Amino acid sequence: MSAPQVALLDYGGGNVRSAHKALVRAGIPVQVVSTPEQLHGMSGIVVPGQGHFRQVMEAFDDSGFRAPIMEAASKGTPILGICVGMQMLLDGSEEAPGVRGLGLLPGVSQRFTPAPGAQKVPHMGWNSIDKVGDSPLLHQLYCPAYAYFVHSYYVPLTVEVDSGAITEYGVPFWSVLSQGNLHATQFHPEKSGEVGLAILRRFREQVLEPHGAASGTPR
Repeated sequence: MSAPQVALLDYGGGNVRSAHKALVRAGIPVQVVSTPEQLHGMSGIVVPGQGHFRQVMEAFDDSGFRAPIMEAASKGTPILGICVGMQMLLDGSEEAPGVRGLGLLPGVSQRFTPAPGAQKVPHMGWNSIDKVGDSPLLHQLYCPAYAYFVHSYYVPLTVEVDSGAITEYGVPFWSVLSQGNLHATQFHPEKSGEVGLAILRRFREQVLEPHGAASGTPR
């Protein structure tokens, strides 16, 4: 009998190819899915996101994934959001006023304020992450660790989560979050070297396997 599969959503709004390679390297039995029907029987869901919030959410809604993702979240299915996929968990974004996020976490993502000669927007490059609480994604991971960011909008600390990690870029923001069965990283694990791979492995070991969701071969 094959191991339960984890769905990587391909709805036209994320860098699916590199995310898939990283998930496989982390030992996660992942399957790329492009229709809601393919979510049947999946035991975990990865939601990538890349680009303008309006375009990402329109592509997501046009794909028909909203209702099944909301249902999966309510049933406790482990969900991992990546980059804009993290911001999608919120009510919305300042980037696209009036465009609905998934509303699984109350709050709105905000835009960095550029500082001439000091802070450019987008926030691009390596930056540190510092643990707050004990997110399963960061279990026994030495911090500060360094991850690779490319984003202009961020999840503010006013968004209440169980645990996560904070990064500073003119303002502190959530770079990792865990709230119940919801988990997310603002940075790209697939671009963050060994730290990114370690975080994906912890998603498998600390979230999926205890949930009975995945038992892939570690790489």
